[in-house]
Amino acid sequence: MPQYVRRALALDAFAGLAATLVALAMVRVSDSARVGPVVATLALVVVPAAWLAAMAQARGYERRLLGVGAEELRAVPRAVVRLLAVTAVVTLAVGDPVTDLARVLVLVFVPVVLVLSLTLRYLLRQGLHRRRHRGSAMQRAVVVGCGEAAGELIADLRRDASQGLRPVAACTTATEPVAEGLARHAGVSDTLRIVDETFADVVVIAHPSALTPPELRRLSWALESRQVELMISPGIMEVAGPRLSFRPSATLSLVHVEQPAADGGALLGKALFDRSLALMLLVIASPVLALTALAIKIDSRGPVLFRQVRVGAHGKSFKILKLRSMVVEAEDRLEAVRAEADHGNGRLYKRHDDPRVTNVGRVIRRFSIDELPQLVNVVRGDMSLVGPRPPLHDEVAQYEDDAIRRLRVRPGLTGLWQVSGRSNLSWDESLRLDLRYVDNWSMMLDLQILWRTGRAVLRGEGAY
Repeated sequence: MPQYVRRALALDAFAGLAATLVALAMVRVSDSARVGPVVATLALVVVPAAWLAAMAQARGYERRLLGVGAEELRAVPRAVVRLLAVTAVVTLAVGDPVTDLARVLVLVFVPVVLVLSLTLRYLLRQGLHRRRHRGSAMQRAVVVGCGEAAGELIADLRRDASQGLRPVAACTTATEPVAEGLARHAGVSDTLRIVDETFADVVVIAHPSALTPPELRRLSWALESRQVELMISPGIMEVAGPRLSFRPSATLSLVHVEQPAADGGALLGKALFDRSLALMLLVIASPVLALTALAIKIDSRGPVLFRQVRVGAHGKSFKILKLRSMVVEAEDRLEAVRAEADHGNGRLYKRHDDPRVTNVGRVIRRFSIDELPQLVNVVRGDMSLVGPRPPLHDEVAQYEDDAIRRLRVRPGLTGLWQVSGRSNLSWDESLRLDLRYVDNWSMMLDLQILWRTGRAVLRGEGAY
């Protein structure tokens, strides 16, 4: 991670210097701007340094935020705001000598450094994630907790290598190993011994109840002297992570769980965004839709579009639109094909080698082209661009109380499930992801999912 911090510093310095050079070049071609050589030379030194300082102030180099989540990228716009504030103060204090330079900084430097820094940071993160998926740049983690919680946490860390934590041991209350392939299994009281034996970098507490407050406090003191990090996975984070806020006091600290953000105003903004973007994507995708429709007609008999009744928000039914990727009698053959093999995630039938899929269907499913007509559903208001997968009535009839919560929002063309494995996930995993989305929705989350959807579709991950 220190190497990652050094690279981030170097890239930010490059972005700051490049944006400053572009700004000064704009000054030279501007008739109205007047910046002397002394001010220009100082700007080449001061402005990139100020940018690095603003990034540091915006927590752009905190090790615990780097390479994981969106906080690292959010530091860039926060740093821009800080730099603009400093620029305004300096301009008011100094006056004419820097007025023209300040104007160009605002109009040129800010957009250039914003785009350049975000791009470079994103590429740096992708490189780190590729290394982590290959097994390098990982921290050795000892997981502490009760058997079930520790086992689930170990499975999550193994599934998401981008977190940068490799479980090497488990210290639990269970008598049996909670996960396969770990170097050590021991009791909770043996945590420090296991940390020393495995040369661990991090201790992760699977649930706050794993240790009493005095035990947790003594463990943190012991880890501090060993330069080992301590992380705690609160049980409520799965449901309400972004909605948690701490209310500290001298004697008691409470965690406040905010209400979900999906109120009237937020939902209106989401609907406007969804319909506008869906309409634009329909126009862009129209040549692909036309060519695919022609290929479907040539490849097999039957209509181009497939319509099916699905359940939308609050249980309202609607007809979902897809490009037909199966033979016309696919629904009649479902039970016979299902009897041949058991595939999918337990409740939803998905088969990799489904014989009902046509030749063209295999291609358009591979890249999710068959889903494009659902943009019409989004424009109509039946669906959203991002949300839980639209279920069938038969699926909803099997829902338990927790699963019903999925119907609080419009179903989506894509969602957390789709970008986390799509058809490869179990029913419990897909339900957990959908509930996480419903409880923690935000526009930033939608944008992240849309970005990840593009990559998942191009790679064909879990699509069949």
